[in-house]
Amino acid sequence: MTQKPSPTGSAVTHHTSALKSLMGAGLGFGASMLAGGLVEAHAFLIRRHRIPILAPGSARIRVLHISDLHLLARQDDALRFLAGLADLQPDLVVSTGDHVSQASAIAPMMSALGPLLRLPGVFVFGSNDFVKPHFRNPLGYLWRGATGRHQRHHADDPALALPTGELRDQLASHGWTYLDDVDTTLSVAGRRVQLRGTGDAHVGRDHYDAVAGPLDTGADVSLGVTHAPYQRVLNAMVDDGFPLILAGHTHGGQVCLPTGQPIVTNCDIDPGHAKGLSRWEHDGAAAWMYVSAGMGTSPYAPYRLFCRPEAALLTLVASDTRE
Repeated sequence: MTQKPSPTGSAVTHHTSALKSLMGAGLGFGASMLAGGLVEAHAFLIRRHRIPILAPGSARIRVLHISDLHLLARQDDALRFLAGLADLQPDLVVSTGDHVSQASAIAPMMSALGPLLRLPGVFVFGSNDFVKPHFRNPLGYLWRGATGRHQRHHADDPALALPTGELRDQLASHGWTYLDDVDTTLSVAGRRVQLRGTGDAHVGRDHYDAVAGPLDTGADVSLGVTHAPYQRVLNAMVDDGFPLILAGHTHGGQVCLPTGQPIVTNCDIDPGHAKGLSRWEHDGAAAWMYVSAGMGTSPYAPYRLFCRPEAALLTLVASDTRE
């Protein structure tokens, strides 16, 4: 005589089957998101913004902002995108750091920059201009990323060291200015542009006090430049009167919600300021700020989700423009 399964046994079997189906669906969804993130990491785009900070009646100044290339020598698509940026015909190039992930990427990067190197340019360094990326627990980024806690720099580890001096000298040999804790004025499209930069605040290399002070009253416009947009740097630049600050480092969150909202910022600013154009306020003063989502990723986390890699063309226009 065949014994029929008890009602309890049927319920357990049904529950187990449902749980397996749910787990399978979850794994399938996760796999599809990962696949999409790997594809999106190569979906480069150019963002364009007009920022009204020039004196009334002034002609425009076109600033190309690149950041966080994290280049590997084999990344042909990123190198092609970088080479094509010269077609935008900017007046000034600003790079906010983390250029390469390996020494062998310096030469192809310089080749891809090509005509851009003949333009006025400035650059600052991020921590990954000093040391190569290394493996970290990817989940750790989620809880560290919201704290802005300094990461170990690894500058004393010869196995991770990058040829920082070679990278700096290669860029400087074409006339670009190394802006870490430097204040300078360049001639750009027939105008005087003041540029003040800091070292990477994420690893404590920023020394803004060394360059702090009033703006150059003889300049047509003044720009603040930094790698990691930490509040202490942003507040100091706003207090000194800079109308626009350029930064990178955050990768725009790299993994965002479907709305594009970053989940973490990897520094101490809030997600609403972690990418794109926004206003930064401090003690009654304010400045425009553009935080680049960057072009690259760590080779150990080569994905982006709802956060495409980018370069930005920022057109500075007169404050009275109506275009």
